[in-house]
Amino acid sequence: MSITRGRAVTISDVATAAGVSRAAVSKVIRNAYGVSPGMRRRVEAAIEELGYRPSVAARALRGSSYRLGLEIPYVSARFMSQIVEGATRAVADTPYQVVLAPADGPEYSTLESLADGLVDGIIAVSPRVDPPWLEELARRVPIVMLGRHDDPQGYDTVVGDDAAGAGAVMEHLFALGHRRIAHLTEPEAVNVATPVTPHVVRVAEYRARMAAAGLEPIIEVARWEDGDTGVREATARLLARPSPPTAIFAGHDDIALIVLAGVAAAGRLGEVSVAGYDNTDIAQHPLIDLTSVDQQGAEMGAQAATMLLERLRGRTERRQHMVSTRLQVRGSTRPPLP
Repeated sequence: MSITRGRAVTISDVATAAGVSRAAVSKVIRNAYGVSPGMRRRVEAAIEELGYRPSVAARALRGSSYRLGLEIPYVSARFMSQIVEGATRAVADTPYQVVLAPADGPEYSTLESLADGLVDGIIAVSPRVDPPWLEELARRVPIVMLGRHDDPQGYDTVVGDDAAGAGAVMEHLFALGHRRIAHLTEPEAVNVATPVTPHVVRVAEYRARMAAAGLEPIIEVARWEDGDTGVREATARLLARPSPPTAIFAGHDDIALIVLAGVAAAGRLGEVSVAGYDNTDIAQHPLIDLTSVDQQGAEMGAQAATMLLERLRGRTERRQHMVSTRLQVRGSTRPPLP
């Protein structure tokens, strides 16, 4: 049988090559009752010869799409690439593949769409959704939440030790001699009282460390969704204070990079220490040399995917996994000027 070059092979092509009806091909794909051994051999031979790949919907009908959804809040966030790398690595020797689902709009809608038969399970990266809603969703599809410090019943969690990571940054800056230390984070970290998301936990640890040292916290917020502008404006506000901070602890590396640019633009490079979080690849660049907390993003992604596969194989009891953190000290932090 001749197939037009570049055209996707369809179920009709398989039916024609095997000399059977489309319904018969569908039965073979779905492993349905009533298929004779001879028909199955003909159809499977045609599928192999033509290189036909059943659609996700067709595979779902027979029990599995062999796809795992990975919801990520920001495509541009560098830390997300570590998560994707780890999750992809974990499923490399399995029939499953990871499908990215950027949360373009409300995270509820993205997760609902994934749960609506598109994937067999979901890894979601710290979406700002209510735990009761997640519990209800977990009754329909296995879920591993990545980056949540909540206490689930029906889903699993993988999270970094954010308290330890933030504490390590503060200890480092105190040891260098800094006392005017600012924290630049995202709005959720100061608007949400319950310590569920990583940024909320990091802010709480920052406040606690400053209070224990008898110091006044200095907190600025900027929506990452607004890109460079919001962070640059927040950095400018910090540097314009009557007693500006000598160190800025950024909520994550992408924020820290813009803070560094703002400090340089103000002619203050070398005067203001900057620390980040996530230890992304660009933080390690010798021209950036950013002090940052390594929370093993690839390991988090791999662990989340592994736990999701366990759910698909029948595990029902919840699991909560915390990944250790380590501060990587580089040249962006130094003692304050006299």
